[in-house]
Amino acid sequence: MTKTNWVTLKSLAPYLWDFKYRVIVALVFLTLAKVANVSVPLVLKDVVDSLSSQNQVIFLPLALLLTYGALRLCAVVFAELRDVVFVKVTRRATRKIALKVFRHLHDLSLKFHLERHTGGISREIERGTRGISILLTYSLFSIIPVILEFTFVAAILLDRFDWRFAAITFSAVFVYLIYTFFVSEWRMSIRREANEWDTRSNSHAVDSLLNYETVKYFNN
Repeated sequence: MTKTNWVTLKSLAPYLWDFKYRVIVALVFLTLAKVANVSVPLVLKDVVDSLSSQNQVIFLPLALLLTYGALRLCAVVFAELRDVVFVKVTRRATRKIALKVFRHLHDLSLKFHLERHTGGISREIERGTRGISILLTYSLFSIIPVILEFTFVAAILLDRFDWRFAAITFSAVFVYLIYTFFVSEWRMSIRREANEWDTRSNSHAVDSLLNYETVKYFNN
């Protein structure tokens, strides 16, 4: 994420703080989902080991198999509960910010509204409110989960294998992050240009409809 995104997230923090208990519960569900997700391959390994052993007691493999299924189920359920809890936060925050922007537009001077570009403004408001929801969800449920899962996996690799496995994993993730950052910046420059042209086209289309008489009388 760029510096601008971090500044934007900082400005959105007060809106999240209004629903701090929901955010905390969502983060708890997120952590539980990641713990269950990381535990799945470990239990699967124990299931395979128990089935491969010469021990004829069937109870242990069955118990491990049930545990494996329960962990898979928990990973999905906790992720869904996280979304259910957090969706109200994003909707309320988006609504408050959109209302604040709308009030700000009404407080602007007469000159601004006489020189208005209603189509462009409406499209930017729509895009901005949609982006707020995406940014909040991405920052909390993409960045934080990756950090948590990477920490859990690194701890498991250090505990069960040689430190070189953890070092290789860390290096691969680091290279991937650098690559993703530069590719994202490149894509963002293209996206910004596309948004600018989209705003202009929508502005001309809507303003021509709002000023239908002028267009009709003074254009062929």
